[in-house]
Amino acid sequence: MNQTNGMIRNLVAKRFMALSVVVLALTWNQSVAAHCDTVDGPVVRAARRALENGNINLVLIWVQKKDEAEIRNHFQKTLAVRKLNAQAKDLADMYFFETLVRLHRAGEGAGYAGLKPAGKIEPPIAAADKALESGKLESVVKLISERMHTGLERHFKETTLRKKYNPDDIAAGRAFASAYVEYTHYVERLYDAGETLAPGRVQKEAPGLAHSH
Repeated sequence: MNQTNGMIRNLVAKRFMALSVVVLALTWNQSVAAHCDTVDGPVVRAARRALENGNINLVLIWVQKKDEAEIRNHFQKTLAVRKLNAQAKDLADMYFFETLVRLHRAGEGAGYAGLKPAGKIEPPIAAADKALESGKLESVVKLISERMHTGLERHFKETTLRKKYNPDDIAAGRAFASAYVEYTHYVERLYDAGETLAPGRVQKEAPGLAHSH
């Protein structure tokens, strides 16, 4: 019996971990939309490495194939100009960063309003990046699970509080109905998240760049 319970707990933990990572992408989708247009974001970091190493392949992964020729052209021009002097290097690099991020966001169907300063990365994305660097997902799971638990508990308590009302008190009944809808929709969104961003489906819906950040 103990062995069976242990297996069940391990299975639940693994499924919850997978769901947590998916919810990371969904729950904060709007708040982290600008992650890729910060100067310390993954796109600009890749651009810095590419320019220092002279390896354009490091940035081509961030744009769609149709934009590859434009990026190659800007890359070669940037390499040539940045050799002139320090000021030219800074200006050329920044122009390349701007071009790369603009095309990257256009490939996602997102607008572009210029590069944002460092330090604008939202906590969940920062945690996700650190997890990739360390190879350990526990901190992300903890962050997501705590946020989900807080949300579930808040909706649950609000609905429970309003559940017992006088049938003749229409206002109280409507307050319960509203809380109930919010509660069940919150649970439903968390549940559906496990399927919405399954890897195969993401690739099918957004070929070329299966991400949004």
